[in-house]
Amino acid sequence: MKEHKPIKRDKAFVPFSKDHHFSLLLAWKIRNDLANKVKAEHICSYVLEFFSDNLEQHFKEEEELIFCKLSTDDALRKQAENEHRKIYLLMESIQQNTADKELLNEFANTLETHIRFEERTLFNHLQQNMKSEELEEVFLIVQENDDDGKHRKLFMSHKNIEGVQ
Repeated sequence: MKEHKPIKRDKAFVPFSKDHHFSLLLAWKIRNDLANKVKAEHICSYVLEFFSDNLEQHFKEEEELIFCKLSTDDALRKQAENEHRKIYLLMESIQQNTADKELLNEFANTLETHIRFEERTLFNHLQQNMKSEELEEVFLIVQENDDDGKHRKLFMSHKNIEGVQ
């Protein structure tokens, strides 16, 4: 596996990176629950809740605050927007197919790949192309909207998880 150096992240991107951390935990939790034979319906329930409570707003903020700082024909912007659309489509499929474990695994893989792309490639590209005033503006907006506790509910330990087969 390719080794990645730690990236010096501009403070404007830190809240997005925090969200990414919890989204990576979601992907891990999905895979872990699938391996432990938790019912797909139970996994779908928390995936849909996490998407509704966190990811949907996260995507909206990325698209409205940072992707728009790149030209509409920028290849990395297009990739990020296409990946968001793919994740939205996967969420629609999950809503309609709550017993599909392969779909949940595909979602976990797609989400992780997307996050790695944003963290390792897109954010660096944005940092290089955004003006310091734009970065400061994004920082002030996301800092105002940042809620460190918004992810906790999903990752609280459960002694008796319904849905374990």
